[in-house]
Amino acid sequence: MIRIEHISKSFNSHVALDDVSLHVKRGHIFGLLGPNGAGKTTLLRIVNRILTPDSGSVLFAGHPLCADDAEHIGYLPEERGLYKKMKVAEQALYLAQLKGVPRREAEARLHTWLDRFELSAWANRRVGELSKGMQQKLQFIVTVLHRPELLIFDEPFSGFDPVNAALLKECILQLRDEGATVILSTHNMSSVEELCNEIALLDTSHVVLAGEVDQIRQAHRTNRYKVVYRTETADKAPQLPDYAKTLSVASHCGNTEMLLELSGDGQDANDLIAKLMPQCRIVAFNEVLPTMNDIFIERVKY
Repeated sequence: MIRIEHISKSFNSHVALDDVSLHVKRGHIFGLLGPNGAGKTTLLRIVNRILTPDSGSVLFAGHPLCADDAEHIGYLPEERGLYKKMKVAEQALYLAQLKGVPRREAEARLHTWLDRFELSAWANRRVGELSKGMQQKLQFIVTVLHRPELLIFDEPFSGFDPVNAALLKECILQLRDEGATVILSTHNMSSVEELCNEIALLDTSHVVLAGEVDQIRQAHRTNRYKVVYRTETADKAPQLPDYAKTLSVASHCGNTEMLLELSGDGQDANDLIAKLMPQCRIVAFNEVLPTMNDIFIERVKY
């Protein structure tokens, strides 16, 4: 859907992007990650033709990105921007028509979205009367109302409570299932794991990590396992083999939870289970893969 090829961009002496290349597959949710100042917003603005790169190119659906592609892109910027004196419905319809949606069709779509976000009662109120969270909901509606092929969300969960964040995730997944391609820039790493097929991690203007989320987590595995077990007496701990190092132990409701790290001397989880089974009742056993938050912290150099 989007091919970003060797993009570079500088502002005076500051290099924002340096030879960045990314490919976003059609129908996928692509996570764009990185610390503040890594170049994420600059890259998103280039894809939206707000900024022009110093070098490199962006292909949209197989052709060089051009002005006509704006109707097929929905952009939710990190710096929210609504006309505070306009009424809610008036503003949404106005922006939808700018994107080429006939008014009657835009009205039907808007009614559905306002109901979903519980904003119908506010349709004829001025935007400035809405709470910050309600304005964020309206900003999301404005972004998706013209049913763009490509959706770009820059920190969409910022300021949302858990209930509304969950609703937003549900909407993003639905839009993907209906055929939209999504680029998601966020610091919310749990949302990355829930939503994204692939990610790219930017740091100091470069791509330092890219690929499928599951494969990246597997590649960064640390050979750690969580064992939940129960013994006849609570203070009787099982004897562990030499290749298993205890990292933490905690007791909950009669069970003991232990985090272990196995050394790389050829022993595996099956060997450990075989050693433990005669000594205790194993309630649960699973490998603990690093989270995207762990990987982010490991790979980003401040």
